Amino acid sequence: MSIGILHIIGIIMTIALIIGVGIYSGTKVSGDSDFSTGGQSAGPWIVCGTIMGALVSGQATIGTAQLAYLYGLSAWWFTLGSGIGCAILAWGYAKPMRQSGATTLMEVIAKEYGPRAEGLGSVLSSIGIIISIISQVVSACALITTLFDVDKWLAITIAAVLMIIYVIFGGVWGAGMGGIVKLLLLYGVSIIGLFLVLMMTKGASGLLELLDHTLLKTEIANLYDITNKGDVSQQYMNLTARGISKDVGSGISLVLGVLSTQTYAQAIWSAKTDDKARKGSLLAAFLIPPIGITCIAIGLFMRGHCITAEEMAQLTEMGKVIPQDLIQLDSTAQVFPAFIVHYMPKLIGGVALGTLLITIVGGGAGLSLGVSVILVEDILAKLSDKINDERNKLIVTRVVIIVVLFAAALIGGMASDAIINDMGFLSMGLRGAVVVLPFSCALFLKGRIKGEAVIASMIGGPVAVIVGNLIDLPFDPLFLGIAVNMICCLAGYRRTKEIG
Repeated sequence: MSIGILHIIGIIMTIALIIGVGIYSGTKVSGDSDFSTGGQSAGPWIVCGTIMGALVSGQATIGTAQLAYLYGLSAWWFTLGSGIGCAILAWGYAKPMRQSGATTLMEVIAKEYGPRAEGLGSVLSSIGIIISIISQVVSACALITTLFDVDKWLAITIAAVLMIIYVIFGGVWGAGMGGIVKLLLLYGVSIIGLFLVLMMTKGASGLLELLDHTLLKTEIANLYDITNKGDVSQQYMNLTARGISKDVGSGISLVLGVLSTQTYAQAIWSAKTDDKARKGSLLAAFLIPPIGITCIAIGLFMRGHCITAEEMAQLTEMGKVIPQDLIQLDSTAQVFPAFIVHYMPKLIGGVALGTLLITIVGGGAGLSLGVSVILVEDILAKLSDKINDERNKLIVTRVVIIVVLFAAALIGGMASDAIINDMGFLSMGLRGAVVVLPFSCALFLKGRIKGEAVIASMIGGPVAVIVGNLIDLPFDPLFLGIAVNMICCLAGYRRTKEIG
């Protein structure tokens, strides 16, 4: 798949804009508090930009289009669950979080349950976030290798370096300002993409007719258990096409992941007032789900126009003729960038490709900032008093970001064929199983839950999620993890509130 000079100009213009914003944001950073929480002076749009900069990433765009290509409307659960999670964060958690006097989720837990719970939660939640960073790396690799004839490892290295540049200068300010610019670009791209899909298919009914033709009247019909238009509709126009437990569980994992991720909590703490924090989170809740709808429309459109290398190999093995009028993709992760290259005007397409790249880069950068704050504030600063100096802490935080991103790049290179959103759902589920219940109890049930029960919950929850993913459960493993969380916390519940 080749791109033209206008594509390249559009990409360079977009990347230059975001890098400029990142460098400018660095002028607002004089110490670690500015870097980590923006000096607690951010308005609603900076809060929204910080949340969306990390949350609306490769999973919400390339991953959603990929999943829609495979399963249709059920791909909406990532952005739908994200929006619901942001709304709950705004109305239920923002004010008590800010009143806690903490700057990390684990600090809230530590104030109630002690340093052991803080250290354990820091390590386990960091692992969950790193899985999500890896999915951003996989997304970036799919995009870069789609556009340029480069080696996978070079593409991954480029992605890691861009993520470092994006966040390392400005921290929360860089993530927030970059998030606002990215939001404006992404909405522009989404509107254009949706308009093109509807124009080329003559509306939603035409899109369904396109799917009917490709899946029922071409050789691809030999590969799937789809025999009539009702099967097509059931597969691609069904919000729970992968099963109610699987899809609803995925949505719930996003809700819990939003409530248990340091990056989104930092956005709340960066706000100037409680009201600005709430408004920023509500803006994100309102703006995220529509992006998913656009990506789904693109994924469905490309299902009607594309064939993957795996499908071609299966048809060849069956002795069937490969349809020559379909676009050939190396993997389903290339669905969104292939749409831009083939169906958008070139210069606009270049801006769209640059936006997509920055969307992924911003997501990985924002998450890496969250991990670095957890590791520095909750672990490293406890080991050495020298790190508690503002300047030293800023340096260490930046170094940790670099280490985390290159480690994620290394792992991402070995997992480049994974389904992006499946990694995202696992990441969010693990974070939720570690943090949500202990964090919520620390905020709303002070003195009621024994520390030992919380520690057991933080260990048992993620172990249950991992085991559930390894065995064939009839329901989403997240439910098992949350059940273990609740059993542990209920076992440690005190009837009488303990003071001090």
